[in-house]
Amino acid sequence: MKIAHWPLTGALMAAFLPAHAADSTAVYTKGGANPAVMACITCHGAEGEGMAAAGFPRLAGLPAGYMRKQLGDFASGARANPTMQPIAAALSAEEADAVTAMLADKPGPQVERVGRTSAVEGLGETLALRGAWERNIPECVACHGPSGVGVGDAFPPLAGQSAQYLASQLTAWRQGTRKNDPNDLMGHIARSLTDDEVKAVSAYFAGLTDQGAAR
Repeated sequence: MKIAHWPLTGALMAAFLPAHAADSTAVYTKGGANPAVMACITCHGAEGEGMAAAGFPRLAGLPAGYMRKQLGDFASGARANPTMQPIAAALSAEEADAVTAMLADKPGPQVERVGRTSAVEGLGETLALRGAWERNIPECVACHGPSGVGVGDAFPPLAGQSAQYLASQLTAWRQGTRKNDPNDLMGHIARSLTDDEVKAVSAYFAGLTDQGAAR
């Protein structure tokens, strides 16, 4: 007995085929499928380089896992930001995965590695490389790596971000408007810093690259 083999219809074929991944370039340059998702390029620059004058950070070269977590935290309100909250909440999981993977693949700034054993000069460099252990403030490079180039998904790069953006995040942790770090580590550190120390350490990391210093 012969069994007839009928051609699959378009709808039936679609049921057996994997769903298409979200178009990362379209999400970044045009926005997501939901009209509430404005284009990332509007605030973060053509290549994810950021716009410091408006307080928007560089995204190019950041770890995908770190960016994905931040989007989740914006969406849930764990990280407060009136601009990012509705955008993150409206992104689909596929769109968020696609755009963060694309940005992670973009080149980050190149910087000479400077670690905790290097000589220090000035307040910002002292905090970055030595900390202030008398106040239980560890050196920044202990978690963020030499020159603040970042370590894994939990500790993002600092080098290459603008001083304005870095200072704004330290201020947010000090004020409690940002509190999405493990065990309140950054909250403790930020609350222990003076205004002058916030400015100095932010300027230090921004000045390690042309990108950070220029934006």
